Amino acid sequence: MPKAMTKVQIVAGIAEKAGITKKQAVEAIEALSGMAYKNAKNGFTVPGLGKLVLVNRKARMGRNPATGAEIKIPAKRVVKFRVAKACKDAILG
Repeated sequence: MPKAMTKVQIVAGIAEKAGITKKQAVEAIEALSGMAYKNAKNGFTVPGLGKLVLVNRKARMGRNPATGAEIKIPAKRVVKFRVAKACKDAILG
């Protein structure tokens, strides 16, 4: 199985495709991630890729795998990434 791309490889690929310097590509990636962090609570969409959303999970009963004892897992808010249909179709065919 091939390894995932590193940040350096992603930056180099974006810089080459967009015809910009690597420094500008790093700034663009950091700006995009910064915007995503700030706006995730309202839903942040990256067109053609997917959407960051906050989801409220309900409290539930779980099981400690080591002892088998039942434990109560509290309710919490989590961040999820919903992949766009166009992305799924492009990757899965």
